[in-house]
Amino acid sequence: MPIAIRDDVVYIMLKKIQDSDRSPGLDTVTFSETDFTGIALAPADFLGHLDYLNQEHYINAEFSGNAYGNQDDVPNVINAEEVDFRIANTYGAPDGPLPHLIEFKKAELTKKGRQMLEDMEKNPPESMKKGATVPIATKDTPFLEKVKLKGGLSDLYDARDITEVVFRTMRDIMPNETVDRVASELQKEMEPTTEKALQNEIEDLWLDTNPLVRFISRVRQPLTIKDDTFLFRVKQEAGLQNTVDPETVVRAVFAATKDELSDDRVQELKGFLPGTIRRLWDEA
Repeated sequence: MPIAIRDDVVYIMLKKIQDSDRSPGLDTVTFSETDFTGIALAPADFLGHLDYLNQEHYINAEFSGNAYGNQDDVPNVINAEEVDFRIANTYGAPDGPLPHLIEFKKAELTKKGRQMLEDMEKNPPESMKKGATVPIATKDTPFLEKVKLKGGLSDLYDARDITEVVFRTMRDIMPNETVDRVASELQKEMEPTTEKALQNEIEDLWLDTNPLVRFISRVRQPLTIKDDTFLFRVKQEAGLQNTVDPETVVRAVFAATKDELSDDRVQELKGFLPGTIRRLWDEA
């Protein structure tokens, strides 16, 4: 049965693909449920929108994701000859952990898609004007606000505290030379606000606001930290509630951080991360 194409979903998809465009050609894009918070979007609807944008040449994409043709609960709305679904961790599917959804192996907006997005930015969908959905986190969104939105957090203070713990854990597995190169690219305010506690630069969080911890990080040799230990440290040191998924908030911090870094730094940091954490970095 044909689905109704929603302007707000189309806008979010086009905007996410545009913001993921770091270089000429097709770029990797990962969607998650947090991108559509506040929108009742079934798996078939999500896929149908992707199919529509691809078939109507608003996007040029190669997909990876679940083998939908083998799943009774998710209709095969995409032409199997044109796309490749392989990862069984997708939007709303019972055989894959949420909030991982579907990943574009590569994607870019076509000229037609760029024009549509430009028109929609001038006249946003009505549902978004009315605040029916959570604001979209884009590259222009302030750092902590982006972490808050993508991590599903309640306030900016939680976003700040969690970010500092994630940064601290990352820093512990890296040499000082890498830490310094990253710091040089994070010299930007983390949140435009009059609240003094939120007026640090992102660099301050990266190097740690605790002087003693910052000093220890400088003199200690890089540690070997496994996936489980990384996530456990974030959960414990940041005091995450049981309802907050460590992978989700780590991915949120990673996404906000990658938006501030050059491609060289993104690749350099990736090389130090253990398996599951590296996957979260790639998905962010």
